[in-house]
Amino acid sequence: MNPADIPNVEAMLQLWMLAMIRPGAAFLAAPVFGAANVPVQLRLVIALAVGVPAVAASGMTLPADGIVSWPGFILVIGEVVVGLAIGFVLQMGLAAALLAGEAISNAMGLGFASMIDPLSGTASSAIGQFLSMLATALFLAADGHLVLIDIIVDSYSALPPGNAFPSFGAIAGILRFGSLMFAAGLTIALPVGFVLILVQMIMGVIGRSAPAMNLFAVGLPATLLAGVVLLGIATPVMAETLARILSDALDMARLVAAG
Repeated sequence: MNPADIPNVEAMLQLWMLAMIRPGAAFLAAPVFGAANVPVQLRLVIALAVGVPAVAASGMTLPADGIVSWPGFILVIGEVVVGLAIGFVLQMGLAAALLAGEAISNAMGLGFASMIDPLSGTASSAIGQFLSMLATALFLAADGHLVLIDIIVDSYSALPPGNAFPSFGAIAGILRFGSLMFAAGLTIALPVGFVLILVQMIMGVIGRSAPAMNLFAVGLPATLLAGVVLLGIATPVMAETLARILSDALDMARLVAAG
């Protein structure tokens, strides 16, 4: 065999490595894919499977001076920024559920009860973990993971490698969406949180009328019982709001991918 017939394996491996950067960064920041219990090897395989066909369709070529050069450095930074921006927007949609759970847990008196969230690997309240798992289930049920992959592939057309920096409009949109995340979290917690505040006001009135009564022994079980009943009643409404927020997050990610 003529040595000239052997393909340039080093260039091919470098091209594959560049193809994995944008999907890998997006999966690192996105929900479900970026969970702590997802093996890194699986994440790399999915990033390679998504990135290689997308890069081949975009016609990306290696910089003339290789990756270890100023053009190569700019190319890598652009790929990382775009991938992280797409995944981070989706993560903000899921963070609204955690924010709502924290607000409800504090109103119920469960703020001291924390568990390890399997998605993020950090401690979160029991209600926050419940809403986070609900949001994840809704995300998967709506094929959000497939939509994310579609957004990543489409981003190579609007933001080709080497010129892959989000526009100022996309950055401003991310900032606005981040501010709406807090409003969305409070909107999710409003049906349960408002009634729990009324329950605490009633407990305060009872405490003023009967000072000898132990409010901690009476008020905490009453607040917990009211919170559990209200969660059972309001879960369908909260799930609908969560689905709408996740849909808005996917639309925002598509806007970022469009440049």
